Amino acid sequence: MSWLEHKIPPPVVGALCALFMWALSALTYQVPWWGTGAQIVTAILVIVGLLFDSSGLLSFIRSKTTINPVHIERASHLVTSGIYRASRNPMYLGMAFLLTALAIWLQAPLAFAGPVIFILYITRFQIIPEEKTLAELFGDDYQAYKARVRRWI
Repeated sequence: MSWLEHKIPPPVVGALCALFMWALSALTYQVPWWGTGAQIVTAILVIVGLLFDSSGLLSFIRSKTTINPVHIERASHLVTSGIYRASRNPMYLGMAFLLTALAIWLQAPLAFAGPVIFILYITRFQIIPEEKTLAELFGDDYQAYKARVRRWI
């Protein structure tokens, strides 16, 4: 299934997962847990997700390197500062937080399959191939970065 590597942009994968989650919530049992606690957790996840996404994007823009995850071979700089000191994939992590917030908001236990599917798909078809390309482009610098910063969190 390597033909899927770097083919579907991660935001599209996230949107497809969100649609899948919405469909699951419409077709399956919902649990009425939408109280103050759930609202607070959802708000925190949305804020953290948006912070991870925007921080990662701004780091790429500041470094003047490509933000296009479909063409990772065009990367001109290895970004290791800012949010990239905490996670090698903060934008994907931010999307996972947003999908988790959506699952809580939908109040459908099966909707939690969405973030899991997103993480599994992105890891296999986006992150692992990206890591190979970055190792080729940046060699020892990338290997040192990879050794000190975790893939997700």
